[in-house]
Amino acid sequence: MDETIKVLLVDDQPLLRMGFRLILEGEDDIQIVGEAADGLESLAQTAALHPDVVLMDVRMPNMDGIEATDHIAKAHPDTKIIILTTFDLDEYAFSGLQAGASAFLLKDVAPEELVSAVRLVASGDAVVAPRVTARLLETYVRNGGKAQTAATPQRDPLLDDLTPREQEVLRALAEGLSNAEIAHRFFLSEATVKTHVRRILTKLHLRDRVQAVVYAYETGLVIPSQGLDF
Repeated sequence: MDETIKVLLVDDQPLLRMGFRLILEGEDDIQIVGEAADGLESLAQTAALHPDVVLMDVRMPNMDGIEATDHIAKAHPDTKIIILTTFDLDEYAFSGLQAGASAFLLKDVAPEELVSAVRLVASGDAVVAPRVTARLLETYVRNGGKAQTAATPQRDPLLDDLTPREQEVLRALAEGLSNAEIAHRFFLSEATVKTHVRRILTKLHLRDRVQAVVYAYETGLVIPSQGLDF
């Protein structure tokens, strides 16, 4: 990826796109390469412009942001997607994570948080608001949401390919811990944690950290009834 982060803005409200553009264009390392007003247009723009990050609204005409995210994640795996939502426990945000988004943000996010989120997602090393993401996942698993594919989660045989330490790291990821926090918990260096995370994603055939969190809940590695401290 180039030093400059190329961003595509996708929202059916021109004023919101303008607001995000004004915030992001003020940063030397971020470039807005295009805009789209619906999901279908976002597919064409992504194919033509190859953005590093797509800011994706959910509720749009012609094709919603969830379907667009699914298409982009499959066709352009190097493009990271941030779902934009109104509520932090929005079922559409959860569906977006399942479809391949790397994170989600509230539309009223503070400007500095928006900039930080774009940089973090572009780096591939972090999840935006990890504890909020974990809360979202736990809520929908507990309530029988789309993460719950069966009455009792089925253990994936691929889990047996993970070392005991990698399973511990995966559980920590599902709690929403950052690399630094995981390193502190297990008395490891951050470089070692990054290596563990990379191996986990490779062994489980997962796209990124968020997909690892979704996987941990769907397969029962993390049980919602245990509760997380929010």
